[in-house]
Amino acid sequence: MGGYDVVAYFTNNQPVKGDSAITAEWNGAVWRFASEDNKSAFVASPEKYAPQYGGYCAFGMSRGYKAPTQPEAWTIVDNKLYLNYNLEVRDTWKTDTNGYIEKADKNWPEVKSK
Repeated sequence: MGGYDVVAYFTNNQPVKGDSAITAEWNGAVWRFASEDNKSAFVASPEKYAPQYGGYCAFGMSRGYKAPTQPEAWTIVDNKLYLNYNLEVRDTWKTDTNGYIEKADKNWPEVKSK
């Protein structure tokens, strides 16, 4: 996640840099947090806070490929965190979020191992 606290998207409504001294390992990655409380929340329920599609761009996943993301280009839909390549892509994503999620959900099982 590039050092950003994924819990903060939900609690602060914005990306917040994680502290390299406050970390947890999950799903093959080291996750950073801005506070011990955020770390505890994540450890208790990582699926609740981890971004969808392994943190890759949700719009790109709707098109069947992995793309990097920018922390500022995010949305929460139905209590799930989705990241996008940049703010322009996020604007496109917002034109049919549910449709893109449906496509990305179908593509993810095949694309995630590539």
